[in-house]
Amino acid sequence: MVKISFQPITGQKAEKEESDGDKTQIFISHPHVEEELVLPVGRKRSSLSGLCCLTTALIVFTCSLIYASIYIYRYYIIPQVPDQSRFHCRVVYEDSVAAPLRGSHELEESVGIYLKENYEQISIPVPDFSNTDPADIIHDFNRGLTAYHDIALDKCYVIELNSTVVMPPRNLWELLINVKKGTYLPQTYIVQEEMVVTGRVNNMHQLGRFIYRLCNGKDTYRLHRRNSRRRITKRDAQNCHRIRHFENTFVVETVICETP
Repeated sequence: MVKISFQPITGQKAEKEESDGDKTQIFISHPHVEEELVLPVGRKRSSLSGLCCLTTALIVFTCSLIYASIYIYRYYIIPQVPDQSRFHCRVVYEDSVAAPLRGSHELEESVGIYLKENYEQISIPVPDFSNTDPADIIHDFNRGLTAYHDIALDKCYVIELNSTVVMPPRNLWELLINVKKGTYLPQTYIVQEEMVVTGRVNNMHQLGRFIYRLCNGKDTYRLHRRNSRRRITKRDAQNCHRIRHFENTFVVETVICETP
């Protein structure tokens, strides 16, 4: 039922008060309408379709779990294992640069790979052959720099990192892990790169903390890589020093020459 009330309006306040008690009420019946809500009924999926969906979901979940486990192991567990970041290696190679007819040579070095800090540190002891120097080398991939500490001269040399010769830390780590079961790396070859001293480094802090720690307190010079190979004369050889090392599947001979 709907109730509607009417109240007369007059200009006098007294008449309004008298008419307060006189009200007309009209009742209008309102039929109650009932609506029926009809819900659509979807098609029933067959048991075969449900089984396929469940199988697909299980496959996706399993693959995601496997990839997540590999990612966690590779990027979080491996860097925290100190025994897996230090290697002592020996490599046998053919010396096609200095003595191509003398057969195989052997190079020994210690390698430290620091995945979290993204740099490599290589220590080369006094070699068996006298024409190369012992050295400590740092490849800082965050700074894009390589530093050579020639132990025989007690001098440091800094140059831009050559990514075509030096493997990134993770790639080098995987290479050494694969050959860790044996003491020797597969027999390989040697390549040569020649560099020349261009000037002295005055601000050591700009080299980053790893190279700073290696070269602080030592005479440090910048190097420039010669793109074209040239024959080193006997006179030039007196001002050149060689360091043999490997951070790849081959040995590198770095020739550092100082201008007279």
